[in-house]
Amino acid sequence: MSLGRTRSRLQERRCCGRYESHAPSVLLVTAQAVIDALRAALAASPDDDAIRRHLADLLVADGYAEDALVLYEESLRSHPDDAELSQAAALAARLCGRSDAAELHDRVAARSNEADPGAGFAITGAGGGIGTERDGAQGLTLEDVGGLDHVKAKLTAAFLGPATDPGLSAYYGKSLRGGLMLYGPPGCGKTYIARALAGELGARFHPVGVNDVLDMWLGESERKLHEMFEAARDDRPAMLFLDEVDALGRKRSQIQGAGRTAVSQLLVELDGVSAGNEGLFVLAATNHPWDVDTALRRPGRLDRMVFVPPPNATDRAQILALHLRERPTRNLDLVTLSATLDRFSGADLAQLCEGAAELAIEHAIRTGDRRPISQDQLVKASHGIKPSTIPWFEVAQNVARFAAQGGEYDEMLAYLRREGML
Repeated sequence: MSLGRTRSRLQERRCCGRYESHAPSVLLVTAQAVIDALRAALAASPDDDAIRRHLADLLVADGYAEDALVLYEESLRSHPDDAELSQAAALAARLCGRSDAAELHDRVAARSNEADPGAGFAITGAGGGIGTERDGAQGLTLEDVGGLDHVKAKLTAAFLGPATDPGLSAYYGKSLRGGLMLYGPPGCGKTYIARALAGELGARFHPVGVNDVLDMWLGESERKLHEMFEAARDDRPAMLFLDEVDALGRKRSQIQGAGRTAVSQLLVELDGVSAGNEGLFVLAATNHPWDVDTALRRPGRLDRMVFVPPPNATDRAQILALHLRERPTRNLDLVTLSATLDRFSGADLAQLCEGAAELAIEHAIRTGDRRPISQDQLVKASHGIKPSTIPWFEVAQNVARFAAQGGEYDEMLAYLRREGML
């Protein structure tokens, strides 16, 4: 089923359930009741993939694409070759603005082309994180990540070197206590890098998002968080990845109720990791490190921070080439084009290529002449895209001027100065 057909199906369902009824309030309550019932059924039977997928479809149709995407990704772990499922996940990712939408879409395209010798591989374009992602994190390594050499160097020193050479760690007295937090603008490859590091370590990848943890019932969030850490400990060597950790570990002065106790539980679990759980590696990612509770960044927890910037001009050209590799093109000068795309993230570049393809399709429909994608179409598509990193840098500039203390944002400050933003 194509993405267009999937989108139409969901839009039709949304229309029928929300706009065409003579009693919309009754139907909305009924839809919510069905969703609640499915949530309860899934909680009782967490291995029932049919319930999970049905619930995800309803969540997308009702405007909760982010929640749906979490469920789709869980199903994809069990059914990585299900093209329809991958397409539904790609649509949900697009609807909620996730940077991995292009990755999901490309994975489906690769699997559907049986003549392609690279079938089973997916082009990704997250920041400097470009490459081919094999099914799952296993087999993916830092060599598959293009660019971001300083990020890879820090990860090697903090995680990879000590983990792969215990003798070196013992000689220098280096332990693996604590964790590491990747931060930077959205769409620049933080999740992809985490998967690559897990592959490099030969560790199973355990992603944890806020939707996996937070629960309306008292004590449930803490229980879920503890069970996720325990599952990772039982699956060692494992990489436990805390995605959007600012949502899960927000400053307790900014939240009330269950959210505060969830942060406290996360502190307990991180202290458990640093107390001697060998083989469990904790990595976190956030777009807003200034919102993360300061206790989480205490030594022995997420005490090391690595800035993941947008791709530079060279990396941007490589990302464009990868996203255009399976499309017909003619006389492209990607080096010249990439020089004009300052502050574009990998997700922005994927969107640019989609826009250029749409312009080529529009021309073919209007004239009946199917021509390859041209440089002019890429340039025209770029004019319609504003870098998604700009709002992030506006906030980062204020943090750099008024709230940067203790050297925790030195990498970001150096980047801002180098790019003329300070």
